[in-house]
Amino acid sequence: MALSLDSTPKVVPGEKPGNPKKRRDKHGSWRVAIKRDWRLYTLLVLPLLYLLIFRYLPMVGNVIAFRQFQPGGSIFGEKWVGLKYVTLFINDPSFWQAFQNTIILGVLTLVFCFPMPIIFALMLNELRSQKFKKFVQTVAYLPHFMSVVIIAGMILQNFSMTGTVNQIAESLFGHTVNFTQDPGWFRPMYISSEVWQTMGWGAILYLAALTRVDESLYEAARIDGANRWQQTWHVTLPAIRPTIITLLILNIGTFMAVGFEKILLIYNPLNFATSDVISTYLYRVGLESSNFSYAAAIGMFESVIGLTLILSANAVSKRLAGTSLW
Repeated sequence: MALSLDSTPKVVPGEKPGNPKKRRDKHGSWRVAIKRDWRLYTLLVLPLLYLLIFRYLPMVGNVIAFRQFQPGGSIFGEKWVGLKYVTLFINDPSFWQAFQNTIILGVLTLVFCFPMPIIFALMLNELRSQKFKKFVQTVAYLPHFMSVVIIAGMILQNFSMTGTVNQIAESLFGHTVNFTQDPGWFRPMYISSEVWQTMGWGAILYLAALTRVDESLYEAARIDGANRWQQTWHVTLPAIRPTIITLLILNIGTFMAVGFEKILLIYNPLNFATSDVISTYLYRVGLESSNFSYAAAIGMFESVIGLTLILSANAVSKRLAGTSLW
């Protein structure tokens, strides 16, 4: 007598055909993960609350860009005024001067501050003495941990009329320069301080990416007769290209948000022609003059530009380089 086993899976009425185990895994995997690792997930509570309270809820206040806000009244404004404040800042010459300064400082920051950590990481990667490499890294990281107030104080002290820079200039050229009050010197002073402050810390991600480069690629390049520069150009840089592109997109996204704190601490009315940017202009017209609706309209305009830049940079990177944030 032959026994025949029917291996055809039974279909429960009302249930779609398929693998029940896969369906259970699909719907229950996140519950199992939370139940198993709930202690780790609780660590996300405070960061998520921070983002919700200080990043997302304040977005509701952007409505005052289209409503007339009066101190002491409703936080959402008293009456609807439409694009009144948008028209005001578009016709304000002071805003366009600040906008132009923001664009120039943003371009200079991107041109000088973005590639310097890459160059610094490549130079550190070539060092053979580990003790000297650690010493250089430590010295380069220190400026990042200094307060912006300390950095601004050092800038004003070193570039003052009796500061270190002017003492050297007087000994070499016989005269001093009023760096802090001359509009032409503000941008070089700001960019040089930004490079000094961010170069070491920005190199950390690139140094981490360099550790993943396969040594056999360097060996193959040496067999082919490539020198150190050719190995860097054809092996090292392509290996860290995804990291470079990702950080470039993030830097483009913050293109309009040049250092507000540092500029606020080192600028003065004598160099407003080159130092006044959108963030400091917002501070003056928003907080000092209590024109909150006008400041909110300008802030929304700045945010829209930043969003457009990061979306465009991500799309271009995805199309040309095949690497993007999403």
